[in-house]
Amino acid sequence: MSKEILTKKEPEKRLLLPLKKKAGRGNTGRITVRHRGGGVKRLYRIIDFGEEKLGVPGKVLAIEYDPNRTAYIALVEYQDGEKRYILAPHGLAIGQEIICAEKTEIKVGNRMKLKYLPVGTQVYNVELEPGKGGKLVRSAGTSAKVVAQEPPYTHLEMPSKEIRKFFNECFASVGQVSHPEKRFEKIGKAGRKRLKGWRPAVRGTAMNPPDHPHGGGSGGKAPIGLPHAKTPWGKPAKGVKTRKKKWTDKLIIKRRK
Repeated sequence: MSKEILTKKEPEKRLLLPLKKKAGRGNTGRITVRHRGGGVKRLYRIIDFGEEKLGVPGKVLAIEYDPNRTAYIALVEYQDGEKRYILAPHGLAIGQEIICAEKTEIKVGNRMKLKYLPVGTQVYNVELEPGKGGKLVRSAGTSAKVVAQEPPYTHLEMPSKEIRKFFNECFASVGQVSHPEKRFEKIGKAGRKRLKGWRPAVRGTAMNPPDHPHGGGSGGKAPIGLPHAKTPWGKPAKGVKTRKKKWTDKLIIKRRK
């Protein structure tokens, strides 16, 4: 699904919200994510990740670019006259009819409960908790695969190859997220990176010892050294587990590694 299929039109005005720039700052006003700032002004598109239009068929009017995500979005007009944006799956065509229902036809763009999906089906925009809306598998080109049905769970193989259980009452959309060629795109120049809201990042090895654990070294290039790479604040930067224990850990059957 290349950019040629995008509809050349302005976004739906009723489905836009202003988006305030944070420049990497948290609620205290301090920088929590470095190297962010500037960039082109964007409007947020209100996406329906859940099942608010349960049982109401809809027709795809347009497939549009969304500056806030890697995937494309689709404008859908439902039979009751309401228009909504959804995440566009790969292969969705303008004029196609889609529906969100507990059990429906297994067709790209349709949304249904996990328990009715046969093994081998590709899904995206997957719920973690029933009724809370899709939270996982939403970036360009990704999909999860149904590998087993074991009531009250469905086993999914995630894009990371982790296999985990989901409550089979959760909803998921059939297909793969649009724009799979995103991973091959080259940014091309520094200016485009700035337009995306990224500021320059300086290597630790180019700094002085007071400024970074990798800094210093006389004449030429110094190795990062043992035992391992560090962040500017001296914490391990590579290969150290940072995942906190959660109640959902018991639902993981096979880890990514």
